[in-house]
Amino acid sequence: MKLNSISPADGSKHAKTRLGRGIGSGLGKTSGKGHKGQKARKSGLTRKGFEGGQNPLQRRLPKFGFKSRVGLYTTEVRTSSLNNFPGTEVTIDTLKDANIIGNNIKFVKVILNGELTKALNFVGIKVTQGALTQIQNAGGTIKG
Repeated sequence: MKLNSISPADGSKHAKTRLGRGIGSGLGKTSGKGHKGQKARKSGLTRKGFEGGQNPLQRRLPKFGFKSRVGLYTTEVRTSSLNNFPGTEVTIDTLKDANIIGNNIKFVKVILNGELTKALNFVGIKVTQGALTQIQNAGGTIKG
């Protein structure tokens, strides 16, 4: 047996229906499309969900889905705003007590903006690379 001698089993393949080839073919004249109407035309199909001009179901139903809440609980703190910070240890709770961040904030990141002249110890707060160098230059530390 060779690849060029293989053929499909008898009856497994059907000849393609030839539309519009006369009345003897069984599908002549209107080619199985009936008489007139939109679906009988050459480009008679409409897009998915089309309801004849009526407002379709996907537009009538109320919209719902995903809305990220990360931005609601995350904020940034500038290094210049920490110069007047009371105390030396900076945590999320102490930032809330000092009214630097809101009470619903859960994640804070310190960004470089202005000069930091005070030595502060950051605990559990993320820090950008530029702010890290400025905090270390001022004599501060950062702990996980």
